[in-house]
Amino acid sequence: MTAPTARRRSQFISAVVEKYAAAHSTPPDARQLELQRITLEQTGRDAGMQIGNDQAVLMEMLVRAMGATRAVEIGTFTGYSALAVARGLGPSGRLLSCEISPEWASIARAAWQEAGVADRIELRVGPALETLRSLPPGEQFDFAFIDADKTGYHQYYEEVLARLRPGGLILLDNTLQDGYVANDLADGKVVRAIRSLNDAIAADPRVKVVLLPIGDGVSFVQKLGERPSAPGCAIFPSDPALAPISGWSRW
Repeated sequence: MTAPTARRRSQFISAVVEKYAAAHSTPPDARQLELQRITLEQTGRDAGMQIGNDQAVLMEMLVRAMGATRAVEIGTFTGYSALAVARGLGPSGRLLSCEISPEWASIARAAWQEAGVADRIELRVGPALETLRSLPPGEQFDFAFIDADKTGYHQYYEEVLARLRPGGLILLDNTLQDGYVANDLADGKVVRAIRSLNDAIAADPRVKVVLLPIGDGVSFVQKLGERPSAPGCAIFPSDPALAPISGWSRW
């Protein structure tokens, strides 16, 4: 059984454009392909819960470009997205990974060990909300990825946002729900929950958000607020004439 060669999962662009984009994006390496193969072999249809290749590359690039060193993931499955984040964090970074299934967690642990990133990841098996609420209050994370039970997204979002630094990012997966969130007549429990969350985030004065049609929709949420400058570093130039317009130092 072999893993698919181009797992982009985009549902909102043409197959021709999708194929072209895949051909001009960094492909998965041998470790990632092996994890895809093992996931398909051991989880069957559930393997479709893995993020696409394009999303994995994007997440790794984002985390690295941010200079993030602290991250949290809600819903790890077999570890494909965590592998991407851990690589972006680098050797000194740390990822708190939350997964409800011991079976899926065991696949993830083995994959991270093989990929050489296991020492960057703390995996906690159990309800993610309990894990989050057991953490101390205050800033702890630069980056977060939420991809667990959809009806719990709003609670995960609030718990993570409270522990995210200003300027930090939260990515929420599956926020388009096959496009049903845009159909007011679609009334399933999960669709209602995600539609309500999308509305709440769009109106949340604490953040900026863009919802992109990658895969089944990914919301990129940035926390606003003042980010402290490093000791001895001035945010503005010493010459008032060179000072930027008001608000420059805000995220």
